[in-house]
Amino acid sequence: MILLKIVLNAELAHQIMRNKKHKIFIIAGEVSGDMLGGEIISKMPDIEFVGIGGENMIKHGLKSIFPMSDLAVMGAIEVLAHARTLTRRINQTINAILTEQPDLVLTIDSPGFAKRVVAGVKTTDTGAKLIKNGLRFHHFVAPQVWAWRPGRAKKYAKTFDKLYAFFDFEIPYFTKFGLDTIAVGHPLADKLIGTKTKKANGEKIIALIPGSRMSEVKRLMPIFQHTVETLYARGYNNYKFVIPTVETTVNYVTDAVKNWKIRPELVSSDSRYDLYSKTYIAIAASGTVSVELAMLHIPAIIVYKMNPITTWIVKHLINVKWASLVNILSNRGIYPEFLGPRATHMNIFNALVALNKQQNRARMITGLKNADSLWRAGNNSATETIIADIRKTISK
Repeated sequence: MILLKIVLNAELAHQIMRNKKHKIFIIAGEVSGDMLGGEIISKMPDIEFVGIGGENMIKHGLKSIFPMSDLAVMGAIEVLAHARTLTRRINQTINAILTEQPDLVLTIDSPGFAKRVVAGVKTTDTGAKLIKNGLRFHHFVAPQVWAWRPGRAKKYAKTFDKLYAFFDFEIPYFTKFGLDTIAVGHPLADKLIGTKTKKANGEKIIALIPGSRMSEVKRLMPIFQHTVETLYARGYNNYKFVIPTVETTVNYVTDAVKNWKIRPELVSSDSRYDLYSKTYIAIAASGTVSVELAMLHIPAIIVYKMNPITTWIVKHLINVKWASLVNILSNRGIYPEFLGPRATHMNIFNALVALNKQQNRARMITGLKNADSLWRAGNNSATETIIADIRKTISK
């Protein structure tokens, strides 16, 4: 009788474990990561997701433990300025992981925050027990160690169990340190390349895209304003200006444009692809948006303005000619770039005048189309590859 109870209890325990709903703690600190996170959550309805995310992830069922905007900072000085908030949020996130006891932690972008959280979990007794019982740490996307600070690859190998990179050429930088790394392609490729038809429109729309981080938006908005005013002063008054806003900076942008002589139209981030399909020229912050524009074959000018100290640090560490990924992959300057002290309204104005010439526009669009094949890795989408790998991990 005792033996029978033991057998029945063992079978019951096995059945409970088999029916147990897997849990993933997911962290995204930027709008681009929130988009990917939302797609992953939407395609894994059988999984419980907790963590940190924005409007896309929340829309698909994530209960974010604090606003994603608290992580949306960039640059050495900007991080220092928010050090107290970040430290508090790091500790809060560590405690949440220890409490939730997930099967896997998936971090998307925000590498500084992600690494400190993972390190914090590992130093606790509870974290060590969770890891012994199978907890794993996966990260997307691989840092561009081929561009600057190659030593980061070794640090990533000590922190994460799996790394999702964009491209095959990135893999050896990490596997030589023992980090399991796979190339998944860019997550936007299947969503954007060949899927958006440019709409005929009589208006010449210039999309002004200042980014999603408050620090970069505050630096670029005055430059955008001066560019618009210079265009009108020089007789280029046949443009319509539109700014796509994101949740992290919409209030600031709304207040800022109230003082512009030429008031741009504001549209929500959800409507940005419709805006891009009608855009004549985009003036955009360096980052994910430049990838979106390249995949949609939209003529663009890329700008970025950083704190002077951050600019100096990057200048002395970076090993590539360009900031835009399409330029890096193509090994040529398809998009003109004005970074740091070169990010001026006159430089942007001159580039806009050049892009008014049809031969220059045609040359740029051809270059963007030729880059289409460079964004993918294999037959599956990046999201499908990541999801398949996650399921394989948590089912072990």
